[in-house]
Amino acid sequence: MEKSSRIYIAGHRGLVGSAILKNLSAKGYTNFLTKTHAELDLTDSTAVSAFFKAERPEYVFLAAAKVGGIIANNTYRADFIYANLMIQNNVVHHAYLNGVKKLMFLGSTCIYPKNCPQPMKEDYLLTDVLEYTNEPYAIAKIAGIKLCESYNLQYGTNFISVMPTNLYGPNDNFDLEKSHVLPALIRKIWLGKALEDNNWNLLQKDLDKLPIEGVSGKSEKSSILRMLSNYGIQKTNNTVSVEIWGSGKPMREFLWSEDMADACVFLMENREFKDTFSSSQEIRNTHINIGTGVDISISSLAVLIKDQIGFTGKFIFNSAKPDGTLKKLTDVTKLNALGWKHKIALKEGVSKLYNWYINN
Repeated sequence: MEKSSRIYIAGHRGLVGSAILKNLSAKGYTNFLTKTHAELDLTDSTAVSAFFKAERPEYVFLAAAKVGGIIANNTYRADFIYANLMIQNNVVHHAYLNGVKKLMFLGSTCIYPKNCPQPMKEDYLLTDVLEYTNEPYAIAKIAGIKLCESYNLQYGTNFISVMPTNLYGPNDNFDLEKSHVLPALIRKIWLGKALEDNNWNLLQKDLDKLPIEGVSGKSEKSSILRMLSNYGIQKTNNTVSVEIWGSGKPMREFLWSEDMADACVFLMENREFKDTFSSSQEIRNTHINIGTGVDISISSLAVLIKDQIGFTGKFIFNSAKPDGTLKKLTDVTKLNALGWKHKIALKEGVSKLYNWYINN
């Protein structure tokens, strides 16, 4: 990529897209194409066609997607498969039609089977059944990999697919109904700490910035306490407890979003589709895992966050809530061989995200 290349970042306001934009800007790239959802609905093929014809991007980062945690994925199954299929089909197809030089499609490690051998290698794709709770989203992302792969093989395009592990970082989603586990834990434990300290100013400020189910800092204290209790944050006999969904036993891997962005930009600058596979009669599993190769249990993650925030209450693990896959660890051998390795360890990353949250 040249510093003046026309670069379209789909999803530039999201966790990954905003980090990619920041990384590219820091490296001196200047010619960005960005559109909000209100300006360009990527599920609308006519609108996407018009955009590509008018703007003629040379490089595309496809970071736009409909995303959410276990409950959201399981509840809004049709929404997740439909929206993601439409987004990627439109963007990839019109990138091909308009001669985009290189495209990067971002997926997720939920593409791997529920009982996948650990750590998960790229070659394990489509070897067994998927985790039920996020099956529609995973199928959409698998389709995206095969879409890029197929266009490359048939039309000679240069589309690369990357599969990040669980991401966290600036501009994360802290909505307790729809967020992923790490930002949800930070906010729940932060609210628990405020309740523990009887710091109503802090509670009200937090809820004014991001109301929960219509409850803001201006609501009655009884409404705030009731809402907090609904989300498992409650005070009994001067002891605050915070409920954590699941048993706490599942192991998860987490990658700082700005590390993810750095990996994406590195691959776009230095690697091609032909670098993602070994010569063979059948070209498949050309996607690249992006992660750390290190995991942690949810219960240990909660303790790490608890220590960072200074919360002294207790955790209650609600085993009635789904755990999801018990272990999801990426094999990052391929990524490392291509020349990139993560920089931010989890303890440092949690501290950075906590500080970002309280300052934003």
